[in-house]
Amino acid sequence: MSAHTETTRAVDQDPGQRSIVRIVAASLVGTAVEWYDFFLFGSAAALVFGEVFFGQIGGTEGTLYAFMTYALGFVARPLGGVVFGHFGDRVGRKTMLVVSLLMMGIGTFAIGLLPTYASIGVLAPILLVFCRLVQGFAVGGEWGGAVLMAAEHGRDDQRGFWSSWPQAGVALGNLLATGVLWVLAAVQSEEAFLAWGWRVPFLLSAVLVVLGLWVRLSIEESPVFQEAKADLEAKQDQGGHLPIMEVIRKYPREVLVAMGMRMAENISYYIFTVVVITYAAEYVAIDKAIVLRALLIGAAIQFFVVPAIGALSDRVGRRPLYLVGAVGVGVWTFVFFNLVDTKSSSSILLAVVVGLVLHSFMYAPQAAFFSELFGTTVRYTGASVGYQLASIFAGALAPIIALKLLGDVDDGNTTAVGIYVAIASVITVVAVLCAKETSRTSLRHDRVVPDAHV
Repeated sequence: MSAHTETTRAVDQDPGQRSIVRIVAASLVGTAVEWYDFFLFGSAAALVFGEVFFGQIGGTEGTLYAFMTYALGFVARPLGGVVFGHFGDRVGRKTMLVVSLLMMGIGTFAIGLLPTYASIGVLAPILLVFCRLVQGFAVGGEWGGAVLMAAEHGRDDQRGFWSSWPQAGVALGNLLATGVLWVLAAVQSEEAFLAWGWRVPFLLSAVLVVLGLWVRLSIEESPVFQEAKADLEAKQDQGGHLPIMEVIRKYPREVLVAMGMRMAENISYYIFTVVVITYAAEYVAIDKAIVLRALLIGAAIQFFVVPAIGALSDRVGRRPLYLVGAVGVGVWTFVFFNLVDTKSSSSILLAVVVGLVLHSFMYAPQAAFFSELFGTTVRYTGASVGYQLASIFAGALAPIIALKLLGDVDDGNTTAVGIYVAIASVITVVAVLCAKETSRTSLRHDRVVPDAHV
């Protein structure tokens, strides 16, 4: 059954579901815009930032420095998760979603205006780092708010489906970012793209941000959060409500489980979508347009696959699907690089598409799964911290570690990268096995049940 059919049937069966469609649409659009901005940086780091902002280094080393700057965005994400989560658990989800989107838009637009290393020297990469930190801080607050708005508005037996749409927004953002870069690379010479063409997609983000803000300002606050306001006020009357301290004191196991579940999902994704660009261009000497086209098609397919798997998780549970994805990416990474090595357009497309579908088996149920681990008055903080802390050790380091493991461009060690992803898969499998199945549980709770996730 298609995701569209699932949506139509849900709305037809229950008129009250029409509101959830509007909420999910707002989360989807806003998330797509924010992740367009975030992924754009990753793609540009692989394609041009090594030359533009680290001009005296250049080559693979310049790209490595660009990836290090890229990684700093992940370092800022947990801080953003804590700050946005704190206020999201105190004043509401909606306000924080608007602020995060605006902040992301400003950071991304500013990158498009930055002078190059050739113009102002070392100040250029410093300004780039600052803008990247702003991006990371904003996206750290985005994910938790977006998925909670969808999860807390939907029915318990459809939560996996509805909350997977913001996850699909990530694929849509990647699709937009890759699509714009692919078009520019196709119509411009490499010299023109390096000189000014790369700035266009960053400046275009301003239009998308305005659209996202218009949509998000029209939605209502989460009903689950509104119902919990009495509990929030009682906590504040008793000496203040510090969500991060409650998460550390009451939910340490859940945070560690969420972090473990993120390892294979996050690492594999950046291998399949970011590292592959550098590997194909510098190690295998393939035209960048071929890889960008494969990523474009892969992102388009993933956009539809994610909600379909999310709906499936409501029927069979979150854990079985997550395990399929974790084991799948651990095995597929070895095949992935062999397919890219063939230099065949169809083989590269197959490598990317299968990789992203396997990744979707983890990513689709993840939003509902993480939401169900935490109580209402700390859910924004708990889900964000678990999700974003893992990003430092997973997605942030993945491109850097992968390039180091690949080594010399004349003889890339792809087996080492495969082992790296396989180790991450083992960690994720253990984390999933330590988590209780949470599908169909109510989100209207705010206390820890001892051994609830054993």
